[in-house]
This record gives sequence, structure tokens and C-alpha cells, in this order.
Amino acid sequence: MVSSSAKTVDAYLASLTPERREVISAMRSLVLKNLPKGYFEGMDYGMISYSVPLSRFPETYNGHALMYASLAAQKKFNSIYLMGVYGDEARAKRFKHGFAKAGKKLDAGKSCIRFKTIDDLALDAIAESIASMPVDDYIALYERSRLRTKAGEKKATVKKASSK
Repeated sequence: MVSSSAKTVDAYLASLTPERREVISAMRSLVLKNLPKGYFEGMDYGMISYSVPLSRFPETYNGHALMYASLAAQKKFNSIYLMGVYGDEARAKRFKHGFAKAGKKLDAGKSCIRFKTIDDLALDAIAESIASMPVDDYIALYERSRLRTKAGEKKATVKKASSK
């Protein structure tokens, strides 16, 4: 992952080369235009992040706000992280189809899409993915995913035992 020490989005953007700033700024505009209400923009993990506020959902495993999407300028490429795609098989399939339909090559890791320029991306697929998950739906997806971990299984067992 990226390791920027910028404390604000403006400082992060100012730290980029003009070429990188143009690409990340364009992606930022796309994210903000399609981001459902309830998420906030800030800096986390050294990149621009769009997250569920801790005041809305404090029960994260690591104490950080629950990240929904992020943007980063990496050393050799840029990345957009889409946790809603990563955590939902049906959304991932729709997302991949959107890239194929647009004739774009999807260069992806587990939750990141790598790109050098805006032209590398299926912007409609990204916009649809971002717009498609309201905060409550994302929290529910996150909670379901946590149940599949050892910590989540233990918590569910304790909760079940205490409700008897």
C-alpha cells in the first residue's frame, strides 16, 4: 500500500506530480459524484479514503473508520480500491462484465484496480459500483464478512450464548 504522510486530501493532491494530480483528481471527482450519502472523504492508510464515520459504525476490527473506497498514486501506477466489489461476489461479476463491455483490460488485485490513466478504466463500471451501495448495505456486507473470521465466529457464539 501507499505510504503518504499527508494529513488532508488537499495536501495529498499537492504532493503529487502535475500528471498524477490530474488523474487522481479526475477519479476523485468521479467518486464524489457517485458516492452515496453517509460516507466521508478523508485520509487513511496514506491515501484518499471514503469511509463510514466511526460515529455511525465504531465496531471495526482495527479501530479505523470502515473504508468503502480509496484512491492512491502508487510508485508505478495509480489505484482505486473498491471494497464493495471485493466483498460481494455478484458485484464483482457485474464489475468485471462492465470492464469487458467497455473493452477495457481489468488490472486488479484483491480490492484494487491498477491504472496509469483515466483511459485505462471502465468509468461507468466504477461509477455504478460506487453508487450502488448505501452505507447500511455496506455495513451489512462488512458484518457478514466478519462472521466468517475466527473473531467473528467467537463473537457470534458469545452473543448467542448471552441471548439464552
